[in-house]
Amino acid sequence: MTLRLNHVVLIVLLYGLGYPLGAVTLGELSAPWVLLVRFTLAGLLLVIVAVLGRRQWPRGRQWGHVVVVGLLMQAAQFGFAYEGMRLGVPPTLTALVIAMNPLTTAALAALWLGERPTRRGVVGLLLGVAAIVLAFAGRITVDGLDAALILPLLALCGMSAGGVYQQRFLSDVDPLPASAAGQLVSAAPMAIWALVTPPDLGDPRLAVVSLAAMTVLSAAIGTTVYMAAVRRSGAARVSLLFAVIPSVAAFFDWVLRGELPGLGVVLGLVVGAIACIVGGGPARSDRRRPATSAGTAPPVAE
Repeated sequence: MTLRLNHVVLIVLLYGLGYPLGAVTLGELSAPWVLLVRFTLAGLLLVIVAVLGRRQWPRGRQWGHVVVVGLLMQAAQFGFAYEGMRLGVPPTLTALVIAMNPLTTAALAALWLGERPTRRGVVGLLLGVAAIVLAFAGRITVDGLDAALILPLLALCGMSAGGVYQQRFLSDVDPLPASAAGQLVSAAPMAIWALVTPPDLGDPRLAVVSLAAMTVLSAAIGTTVYMAAVRRSGAARVSLLFAVIPSVAAFFDWVLRGELPGLGVVLGLVVGAIACIVGGGPARSDRRRPATSAGTAPPVAE
């Protein structure tokens, strides 16, 4: 099923804003404390909305799948991504790595859901690798590749695996209460991490404002819309939006922090967008499959 226009606009804007907004927040508070507050507040907010709206909550075994999706798409994705940004990985570069979601989603769908890889998928994967190499070039030193760069790659894996897992097991579950549960579940590992990490509080006022904006816009609205789009249109099709999200992130990073991407990252943005468009499209044989059939792949994220 085709993507709805409101899903496209909200995902592109909110995910693009989320990376530089997260970097601003990380300048005032350490990663586990940021995510603990984000997940807890966003989860509680979504619980209230779900209860007031009398939304259908998961049942029985669905709860186990909700927990897995939550830990992958929330704790793993943002835990690794935010720690990487705290260690100096630029938000635009983080967004570019996670933008490879269409390619890793397609690869996981081929392995897990039995979708046959296409020539476009293989070409897209190669272009995606080239995009990351171009963007990483400026981070290579005499000692080798910056170790912090492994973190956005792990964040990418978490997001892609979560999207495919949701597509496989939660296609008939309301995304709003599922997102609420996933946020609250992900707060638990962040609390453990926070116990051994000092908060490193900077400007309290800026920390509160940026945390509030990130919680409402990125965590509550952005995540729920993403899950709703995956439920309607399939993880692979939704992940195509990540072709433009890094460029939007670069724009917001310039607005919020005055940071402009280097030449390697700019080239990576261009090649990465081409890779997403070429390699993230649906397989021809899968285009007629309904996206909401439980246990089957939708037309062929993060």
